[in-house]
Amino acid sequence: MHFKWNYQPPTSEQQTAAKELGEKIGMSPILANLLIQRGIKTESAAKRFFRPMLNELIDPFLMNDMDVAVDRLNDAMGRKERIMVYGDYDVDGCTAVALVYKFLQQFYSNIEYYIPDRYEEGYGISKKALHYAADKGIKLIIILDCGIKAIEEIAYAKTLGIDFIICDHHVPDDELPDAVAILNPKREDSTYPFKDLCGCGVGFKLMQAFAKNNGIPFSRLIPLLDFCAVSIAADIVPIMGENRILAYHGLKQLNQSPSVGLKAIIDICGLTGREITMSDIVFKIGPRINASGRMQNGTEAVDLLVEKDLQKALAEANHINEYNEQRKDVDKQMTEEANQIVEKLESQKHHASIVLYDENWKKGVIGIVASRLTELYYRPTVVLTKFNGIATGSARSVAGYDVYDAIKSCRDLLENFGGHTYAVGLSLKIENIPEFRSRFQKYVMEHIQPEQTEATLDIDAVIDFKDVTKRLHNDLKKFAPHGPDNPKPLFCTRNVYDYGTSKVVGRQQEHIKLELVDSKSSNVLNGIAFGQSASARYIKSKRSFDIVYTIEDNIYKRTEVQLQIEDIQPSEVDS
Repeated sequence: MHFKWNYQPPTSEQQTAAKELGEKIGMSPILANLLIQRGIKTESAAKRFFRPMLNELIDPFLMNDMDVAVDRLNDAMGRKERIMVYGDYDVDGCTAVALVYKFLQQFYSNIEYYIPDRYEEGYGISKKALHYAADKGIKLIIILDCGIKAIEEIAYAKTLGIDFIICDHHVPDDELPDAVAILNPKREDSTYPFKDLCGCGVGFKLMQAFAKNNGIPFSRLIPLLDFCAVSIAADIVPIMGENRILAYHGLKQLNQSPSVGLKAIIDICGLTGREITMSDIVFKIGPRINASGRMQNGTEAVDLLVEKDLQKALAEANHINEYNEQRKDVDKQMTEEANQIVEKLESQKHHASIVLYDENWKKGVIGIVASRLTELYYRPTVVLTKFNGIATGSARSVAGYDVYDAIKSCRDLLENFGGHTYAVGLSLKIENIPEFRSRFQKYVMEHIQPEQTEATLDIDAVIDFKDVTKRLHNDLKKFAPHGPDNPKPLFCTRNVYDYGTSKVVGRQQEHIKLELVDSKSSNVLNGIAFGQSASARYIKSKRSFDIVYTIEDNIYKRTEVQLQIEDIQPSEVDS
């Protein structure tokens, strides 16, 4: 992929502010400027950023309906009603269900959990689930990571004598379901000061409020924060504000004392003994939890997450790992087929978006395929397949473009849709696909900005190799955890050269292992450039080039740093 490099040099005012802030917090002006770019301009704000405190979590009772939700939960327990904890089949839904179920189970035994089958029941609340709940005598359902648009289903549940507490973070419609309580920071009338919680985060706030109301020490919630970290990373929500606090302490829990189920997944992933990062969750832990719902049934993922016996958990984790291997095969095949369609269709090539339909594609994997195509072509993408006689699918977006609005503009053609800025699920009649494709593509063409259609690397600072010290690297680690709104800092160094020992590596000779020097110092730095072997010939030509990179630990030599090189371009002027 060809990247456009975006770099805005700091103004003289920013340089002065960075120097002053750096002196106050004992950090280089380079890193102090990174804080200023993130809106952190004072010593006290910097301290809060680097040391997120659990006592700075927002009062859960500031969320609309929280008092009503806690009262209804208390009433259910007082009357010994049977309670169901219900969630979506993705990582966010499964971790949310595991968190709420595990916490409440410590105080109340008449409780169970339910994850709908993606293939039999589909997304959200199903009639099958409601009939099951009625047969079981369930009077209260706490629904997590879905439910905000389930107007008809919740009205029907009411006729069966079932109440709902909704814990969701997806964008609501104008009309809200007739639930006992709707906990959603994206409500139009929301009084909650932080809008970007994930579904598991909303579930955590309900448990925080329940604990506070019942005099249960907050410390009883801390062991469940590892679920919050996993859901925040996997659901790709902003890692600022309250999410940063939950992610920071959740990662700490995940590394020091993970729940039995997550420990089993960590073992299966080969992460034991390593410091687990948000990136490890996104690429290793999350996909395995997701694979259960994609290939079979998400209930198995929750079974694993709430398991208390490590040997049983390891067996379940192995089983889920097999699903993940199957998912990889299906994902690869579908992505190749989709890519061939795009390459053949000239109309797709020249549009600002992509809409594909194939009735033979597997429903559980189309979201991944949409993500892959978005990364490959850098355009908002919708991938659809046939399920139960209608087209169902997923939309994914590029950085900075709200695909939810684009889907919403076609709502009269849709049976259902829901999601947020970068990811939307939708369904429509098959005969509506041509009209949907035309209108979706027209809307994107009219509203997307030219810079949103290019793969861009936003460079935080241009530095020399002499700046890349162990201290700089140690200070950089304090910026973690990383994610949206707090990406891993990207650095650029210009006019670097091969030290003479760089070589192509990898099973298919697709990566480059580099030893580099720059034109201003004699420092030799190691680097790895994944999937960039096409640049090897230029690198070996002894000409200078520019690199954009992150600074990482060298996993083989712990005392050294390694550059993870995101892009390589010939220098404009060889020096």
